[in-house]
Amino acid sequence: MDINMAEAKNPVLGQDFLTWLWFKSEKSGWLFKLPDGSEVNVYLEQKISVRGGTGEEAETATVSGPHAQFAEARLGVKSGKRVDRALIRFEQDGETWTVVAKADDFTFNALRPPKTETRSEEGDDPDAKVLEKMYLIEKCAGFFDALYIQFLNVRLSQGWTGELSDFAEWLREGV
Repeated sequence: MDINMAEAKNPVLGQDFLTWLWFKSEKSGWLFKLPDGSEVNVYLEQKISVRGGTGEEAETATVSGPHAQFAEARLGVKSGKRVDRALIRFEQDGETWTVVAKADDFTFNALRPPKTETRSEEGDDPDAKVLEKMYLIEKCAGFFDALYIQFLNVRLSQGWTGELSDFAEWLREGV
């Protein structure tokens, strides 16, 4: 990796997005409308990392655990930190995807699409399993993209001030 590119990386927008996603998912009952009219449930769960500061001054706190309440992460956000990594679970039509998203560069780690049928019968297309997995991975990326577009539409609009007010109220409620 080019050192100059690594120094030029600015994770703030990604951190704002993941922080907003956590806030918005809780405030909306974990349900988001997608552009095609369908809905997806979005949960941040089991592991959230928050970071504040830059360079050698950066501080990171990671909160993890099954059914974690994320009280410490919420306190970190209240003190100015932002979510920089989160385990996100998407649910739609009885199917579940999980993925760890990083704010720095929007990379996905440990993406797990819904389980697919592993048994094949004679005459089945040998590429069908691979194509189905690719379709499910693309669907997960589509969820993420649609939510990011929703965030940008709010973030770049006059409504951002109201969103910040709702966010501050959410922080007060949870701590």
